Amino acid sequence: MSELKDLIEGVSKALVDMPESVEVHEIQGEQTTVIELKVDKSDLGKVIGKQGRTARALRTILNAASTKLKKRSVLEIVE
Repeated sequence: MSELKDLIEGVSKALVDMPESVEVHEIQGEQTTVIELKVDKSDLGKVIGKQGRTARALRTILNAASTKLKKRSVLEIVE
């Protein structure tokens, strides 16, 4: 398991009411890694946040971690 996947999974589980329904999938591309985050429908608002602030913060954390690992990654929140 990758550090980036673990990072997003850990932070997301801390944010939601139903951590058991959090799913994180990592898709390795040639240059970019896509991290897909899937949460329970009732928790979708918590992960996105007001005006997308929480989602933006998650992406910022992911970008900082990817930069440190010299990788490129994108966070996609899947409904």
